[in-house]
Amino acid sequence: MATFPSITPTYGMRKTSTPKVKVVRLGDGYEFRALYGLPLTQDPKVYDLTFNVSETEADVIEAFLRSRVNDQASFTFTPPAEGFTKTGTYSQSGTTVTISISSHGVAIGDVLTIDYTTGSATDGTFAVASSADANSFTVTAAASATNSGNVSITLSGAGKYVCGSWTKTIPYNNRAVINCTFREVFEP
Repeated sequence: MATFPSITPTYGMRKTSTPKVKVVRLGDGYEFRALYGLPLTQDPKVYDLTFNVSETEADVIEAFLRSRVNDQASFTFTPPAEGFTKTGTYSQSGTTVTISISSHGVAIGDVLTIDYTTGSATDGTFAVASSADANSFTVTAAASATNSGNVSITLSGAGKYVCGSWTKTIPYNNRAVINCTFREVFEP
């Protein structure tokens, strides 16, 4: 899979989220909400990006996007400031691991790389199972144990995207502005 070139979009990008939820409204005012599809694919992101770059960098971006149109493949893209690494503490009881990090910023379903820096828990990639509040969340371990210690979590922020259209403007010599929309897709 191709990875978008290491060219950073201009400040001021827009991110849109439209979760896939089915809603049934009942006559008495109650409503029932249910996820539509698999839980990890319920909140695809759409990024409206502007690249204010040199003409050479614009050619690189445009060639990359044209190549994805020709091969009809998605590409890997990491939006600016979407990934992070944070440290905190954890406690494991059975297969439930509770991680405490002040203002953790993760949501149910986020996939994290977890490094248990102390204790005997097994490092790996885990999906967030529940989020009690802004300072703690749980994941499910592969094996049952009772331990605790320090932990480091990483949310990569990278995803698979497609770009359906883009525009290129050349405001003056050797400069270009590319506006494009990247839509997150979920593929095996």
